[in-house]
Parts: sequence; C-alpha cells; structure tokens
Amino acid sequence: MNYLFYFLIAINIISILLCVVDKINASRGGWRVRERDFFLLCILGGSVTMYITMRIIHHKTHHNRFMIGIPIIFALQIAAIAFLILK
Repeated sequence: MNYLFYFLIAINIISILLCVVDKINASRGGWRVRERDFFLLCILGGSVTMYITMRIIHHKTHHNRFMIGIPIIFALQIAAIAFLILK
C-alpha cells in the first residue's frame, strides 16, 4: 500500500510540473507536452492536481477536451474505487 501512495504522490507532482512547463513553453514557443501525455497522467491518478493546476495557471482552460475530459476521468476513477470497495 505504501508503494501506491508514493506512486500517486509522484504522478501528481509530475502532473503539476508538466502543466506548468507546458504553459511556460507555450508562451515562449518552445517544446510542448502532447495532449495524450496529459491524459495518461490523469488516468494514472493525476487528474485532480492536473485540473486544479490548469485552472490556477489558466492553461488549456479554453479546450473542452480538458475541462470536460479530466473531470470525467476523475469521476470514472471514483466510480471504479467505489465499485471495488462495495463489491
């Protein structure tokens, strides 16, 4: 169980950092993070911090794919956890 905790901490830190780096690079015309990589991090457990970070730094907030997709991923994760617990 400790490994899962550390994994989730790492995924969430990586999610925050990649979102901030992508925002900086977007304004400077530099290297960009692929959208699928953002969604992969969300699926792996970084959906909440990714969404909060995007809202705070106003990154990709005009993209419905992110503003709707990330909360849907989080809701599906909560549903899956509830299913496993109540099973």
